Amino acid sequence: MAQQQEELAGDKQELTGEIDCSFAGELMPTVNVTDPDGAELNLGALQGQPVLMNLWATWCAPCVIEMPMLDELAELKAGELRVLTVSQDMRGAEAVVPFFEDRDFTHLEPWLDPANDLGVSFGGSGAMPLTVLYSAEGQELFRVAGGYHWNSEEAIAAIDDALASAD
Repeated sequence: MAQQQEELAGDKQELTGEIDCSFAGELMPTVNVTDPDGAELNLGALQGQPVLMNLWATWCAPCVIEMPMLDELAELKAGELRVLTVSQDMRGAEAVVPFFEDRDFTHLEPWLDPANDLGVSFGGSGAMPLTVLYSAEGQELFRVAGGYHWNSEEAIAAIDDALASAD
């Protein structure tokens, strides 16, 4: 399994997401997510700092591929952008905690949404990964449905440009 994932990681064709601005201006959903210890976070209350929210699952190949890239982006943008990864795994912490431990992510927080409330708030299509950039005021700037190279120069420039235009 690990070998298959490594082979997928090298396959650039696997990440086909594109930036979509058609939902710009929509407010971040007021959904509660939890961490593995049960602490709650109300996403609608996250204002004051831009947020890049990623809906993912451990069984989603493009999600698995882009997680290390999101970790790198979170490190690069520390203090400027909060990168939130919200697992849609129905097994919650049972699936997510070992996934994070095995990969030693140092800049991502493992948030959980096993009831898929967040996915439903985005239309319930179930397509993952889904990553949405929000301004510090909680308004959507753009989204990417599908995998994306989040640590690429193109992604960083798109994030910087969107945040600059939101100011």
